[in-house]
Amino acid sequence: MQLKKINPNLQQALIENGLTDANEMQQETFSTIKSGADAVIQSPINSRKTSTIVLNVIQRMEKAVGESTRALIIALDKEKVLEIVGLFETFGKYTDLRVIGCHDKGNIDYDKNVISAGMDIIVGTPTRINAMFSSAGFNMNTIKMFVVDDADLIFRLRHDAIIQRLSMSVEKTQRLFFCSEITERVEALADKIMIEPLFFEME
Repeated sequence: MQLKKINPNLQQALIENGLTDANEMQQETFSTIKSGADAVIQSPINSRKTSTIVLNVIQRMEKAVGESTRALIIALDKEKVLEIVGLFETFGKYTDLRVIGCHDKGNIDYDKNVISAGMDIIVGTPTRINAMFSSAGFNMNTIKMFVVDDADLIFRLRHDAIIQRLSMSVEKTQRLFFCSEITERVEALADKIMIEPLFFEME
């Protein structure tokens, strides 16, 4: 995939999975996401938004570091959590990044124990992530990337209050919303929690 200064291990995994050409969204947003800036990225359904999240998180995280979680990805439901974890396994084939998926049908105590032992990336549904972080006392301040996939759908389910509360627990992080439509709720929460967010709207 032709993206400026892409990690060679990530590049290799993408090529092996047929992702040789970056689409417009991936080209337009790669440098911004790599820089750590906050952004709202709108792109049509089936335009590889979720793949874009995963490749950018791998690009920024690179390798396993210490015990603390550095990337948090909020996903719509169990199916989306499993899809994202699967993409990390595929695109992160040549890294040692540790990834866990947490959803409402999983065992919360098991998830907490695995995360406590050391985890780079957590992917989870809003309610499960909220329950885990409010009860377990995890340190949110190590999180460098705070990403919401399907932000428009998640906020339509009125989980925006959870996202805002989780975001407020992190002092300094990159906040990214990916959505198919920039709704009033998406725009309102971006204005509340992001620092001078950049907006990308794809046809």
